[in-house]
Amino acid sequence: MAGRDRIAHLLRQLERAACRCPIHSNALHQGAAAPCTVRKTDYAFEMASSNIRYGPGVSREVGMDVASLGARRVCLMTDQTLASLDPVRFVLESLTQNQVQFTVYDRVRVEPTDTSFKEAISFAKAGRFDAYVAVGGGSVIDTCKAANLYASHPDNHFLDFVNAPIGKGLPVTGKVRPLIAIPTTAGTGSETTGVAIFDYEPLRAKTGIASREIRPLLGLVDPLHTLSMPSRVAANSGFDVLCHALESYTALPFHQRAPCPPHPQLRPAYQGSNPISDVWAVHALRAVAKYLKRAVRDPEDLEARSAMHLASVFAGIGFGNAGVHLCHGMSYPIAGNVKTHRAQGYDVEHPLVPHGLSVVLTSPAVFNFTSSMCPERHMEAAEILGADIRGVRGSDAGRVLADALRSFLWELQVEDGLQALGYSSEDVPALVQGTLPQERVTKLSPRSHTHDDLEELFHQSLKLY
Repeated sequence: MAGRDRIAHLLRQLERAACRCPIHSNALHQGAAAPCTVRKTDYAFEMASSNIRYGPGVSREVGMDVASLGARRVCLMTDQTLASLDPVRFVLESLTQNQVQFTVYDRVRVEPTDTSFKEAISFAKAGRFDAYVAVGGGSVIDTCKAANLYASHPDNHFLDFVNAPIGKGLPVTGKVRPLIAIPTTAGTGSETTGVAIFDYEPLRAKTGIASREIRPLLGLVDPLHTLSMPSRVAANSGFDVLCHALESYTALPFHQRAPCPPHPQLRPAYQGSNPISDVWAVHALRAVAKYLKRAVRDPEDLEARSAMHLASVFAGIGFGNAGVHLCHGMSYPIAGNVKTHRAQGYDVEHPLVPHGLSVVLTSPAVFNFTSSMCPERHMEAAEILGADIRGVRGSDAGRVLADALRSFLWELQVEDGLQALGYSSEDVPALVQGTLPQERVTKLSPRSHTHDDLEELFHQSLKLY
């Protein structure tokens, strides 16, 4: 009898100590999700990505793919520059050969805004499309994601799905139409992710929409399209890959991210570094170190440009699940507060700080700041980028990585810090204010930070060399 009592006592202790996370409780089976009452941080991560098909000429298969979906009204989204180039021509020929009815929308804005998103959304709603094809860089693919989302949810207001605190951050509970993404740049990885980024003009800062539901059904990664990229576009796109890899690899680990979601379906897309994302991030970083300089210096180097196109996919899978942190969070007001800077290689009529450039200019300061939390990862990244780490102490990992990044950027003739974009010390308070709402990404920094820390990071980034 005493034995049975002891067993019962132990069972009661285990029940009291058990994690109340919904996946470990019966809350899901009862149709309701109880909040985590024991765990303060998450206990799991989830890997999700679009299907990817890679190969020279693979974009010519898009007509077959769309026809197999049974789509009758297809929207092809691109921008005005690409509309007259081979990537779009190949796609139009494929759709026509497969007797697919389509309508072209070519008014996507490079570095889209809430206004340009809304124009594309209105077009999509009026067209009542049952499938979408996006041909272009991240601006085109993100715009197409947003148009698809809101056309599929016509009763929702624009800010409903926009990330908090700027928007309401409501979960996407309904389905969207199939979207096939054909990237023409090697940077954003947007063909793999459920993220759509734009400039929110009222606050002059970038924000976005993040939901696995808006991921493309398929990404057709055709390296031949990257041959049309001007050298500076290739460089800035590559810097985005570089920072996607570095930030996701050094992000707060998934099991340290708080709070534990009250329901598994509410787990964010950006979950923190994890063993699977780490593999993709490191592989992407090695490709950047080996091929980016070649891809920038020789537009006809198909091997290098193909490798960077794949690296963009690898990094996209990594950061699309792990997330990014301070470089991206700080980049949004850098791009959003642009004054007169004209970016070389971009055929646009408005002032522009390309996304990859806005991200990479803070990277030396950021990774010097975050290194104390995971010095071994920062040291590994520095070695991949060419630093000699023999005899270097862990406490110096941040300095070594920052120096490696400066050297890398110097060789690629990157502008000398934020001052070269027209910013000065007087602009730092506004840049900090534009960063504060980006907590969806900044909270994944491995090192916590204050308002003063952000000010200092911006000041350090005014000049690089």
